[in-house]
Amino acid sequence: MPELSPCGAIARRHDPDRFFCALFAPAEKREALFTLIAFNHEIARAREAAHNPMIALIRLTWWREAVEEAVAGRPARQHEVAAPLHAAIRDGTLDAEGLIAMAEAREAEMDEEGIPTTAALHAYLRGTAGGFAVVAGRLLGAPPALLPALQQGGALYGLAGLLRAVPVLAGQGRCLLPAELIAPEEVVAAPEAAAPVIRQLAAAAPPAPSLRGLPRSAVAAALPLTLARRDLRRLARGREVRRGLGDRLAVLFAAQMPSR
Repeated sequence: MPELSPCGAIARRHDPDRFFCALFAPAEKREALFTLIAFNHEIARAREAAHNPMIALIRLTWWREAVEEAVAGRPARQHEVAAPLHAAIRDGTLDAEGLIAMAEAREAEMDEEGIPTTAALHAYLRGTAGGFAVVAGRLLGAPPALLPALQQGGALYGLAGLLRAVPVLAGQGRCLLPAELIAPEEVVAAPEAAAPVIRQLAAAAPPAPSLRGLPRSAVAAALPLTLARRDLRRLARGREVRRGLGDRLAVLFAAQMPSR
């Protein structure tokens, strides 16, 4: 593989699932997809990297303003992700409105009371991981009629990722499980207490969408759904999810098959 750009290196290091899926995008779109992954990483870590929700909101505002400045034609901010993001917005490769929506959806993480209900959790996932899938779909030329299905598939990937991350988030003093199912402070104190809720949410996950008609050029936007299906099955059975050769082969197989 050629030497990666800074955004490509960030994508590979911090989001290896989406990085691997991005390798199946057309070569001329791959760098923009790496930039999208790196942007998503930056806004996703806003709360993790901040000492309190207010500072996290400032970080999100910084990224939202970076997008808005690109739209307005102002100079790019000096940052290894902001500069290529600015370029991709200016040349019309990345959808600025979708990027702003992704950042705004992250504001749900700043509520110190946590996410209140299962419905609120799924709305958050549609805006975050689902929003990512929509921007990726637009980048890769997915038909507008299939963007809602891509959003649903992205949200399922986000759900699987969130459930897998419960122990890590608890170690940071955070919990994104619905408060109506388990108290956030209970999970932070003892992450293993969330096991029944993780199984419940995985088993009751919304159905996987049909992506029939998705052009091969846009398949990379849908490939995380392959991993989500596998992960949610394991999580519903109370099994630990560890990435392995089987997952990569499943993505490889899905990339070669007509969209269903």
